[in-house]
Amino acid sequence: MDILAIVEKIGEAPTAALLGVITGIIFGISAQRSRFCLRAATVEFARGQLGDKVAVWFLTISTAIVWVQAAQLLGLFNAADARQMAIPGSWSGAIIGGLLFGVGMVLARGCSGRLLVLAATGNLRSVVSGLIFAVVAQMSLSGILSEFRNSIASMWVTTGGRNLDLIAFIGLPEWGGLAIGLLFAVLALVLSWRNQITVSRLFFGAGVGFAVAVGWVSTYALSQIAFDPVTVESVTFSGPSAHTLMFFLDRNEVLQFSVGLVPGVVIGSFVSSFLKGEFKFQGFSDESMMRRSMTGAVLMGFGAMLAGGCAIGAGVTGGSVFAGTAWLALFCMWIGAMATDLLLDQPALRRSAAE
Repeated sequence: MDILAIVEKIGEAPTAALLGVITGIIFGISAQRSRFCLRAATVEFARGQLGDKVAVWFLTISTAIVWVQAAQLLGLFNAADARQMAIPGSWSGAIIGGLLFGVGMVLARGCSGRLLVLAATGNLRSVVSGLIFAVVAQMSLSGILSEFRNSIASMWVTTGGRNLDLIAFIGLPEWGGLAIGLLFAVLALVLSWRNQITVSRLFFGAGVGFAVAVGWVSTYALSQIAFDPVTVESVTFSGPSAHTLMFFLDRNEVLQFSVGLVPGVVIGSFVSSFLKGEFKFQGFSDESMMRRSMTGAVLMGFGAMLAGGCAIGAGVTGGSVFAGTAWLALFCMWIGAMATDLLLDQPALRRSAAE
């Protein structure tokens, strides 16, 4: 893709949005077909299983790491310019926000990215939860919750005005990140073989990780030729959900990568589900499920903005560039989700089985 030619034809901001749409479509199709979901993986793990959901998650993150780290070795991308690396990270935000997000995604039965994918397939529960997530994310970004978020995030931050580069901190060579990605990929393939995951699902699971690499490489390429500063970013759904919401509410908002990303995911997921005959309208089963989902969406909205990203933004996108706070946030998301399942869902299942 000749980005310079596109910029000269439509301008920098529309080009950034177009790159977001393309990245979102790849992500939407891949996530819908692979059933990628961090919540499902954490719940499966909490119940003592290393099944297909854990396998797909490892496949996704390993693919993202391999593609992104390979792109950096080839000079197509520089992780030092990535948004998660170029600004200070918050350890306190990663811990508290990650735990809140983990609890929220189990309550809502899906992380923010999964909710967006499901919403495009006709799941009205996800539409409601996704809108609440976006509103709370915006409130946490620049609204009434922003000061509270800042006070927590400022409690413990990384030093040097940047995030912590885990590869440099550990003392690994430049190819160390790629090696870690390949080890994760071997683990993912072993788990996939044990769970008899189809080649199609493997392909699309890897596609989710590939979408992350597309976002990083394309925005980096745009930043190298653009006259105005361009944020080097990739797939995440905390900031983009808030930005997309405000773009349609405020005329002063401008086009950017994140504004194109969310519609792209919706388009990709909708087309994929429609062609597979899986588009189906679904609603809340009862009032308690509605309360639970709405509560989870609130926790995810605030938790994601506090942690510096959602399950995708921190867990896969930030993880692919080895941002220190992103890996800590991911770990805390797993802990929060597993604890919620152990304390809330598993006892409920046992009670139901006993009745």
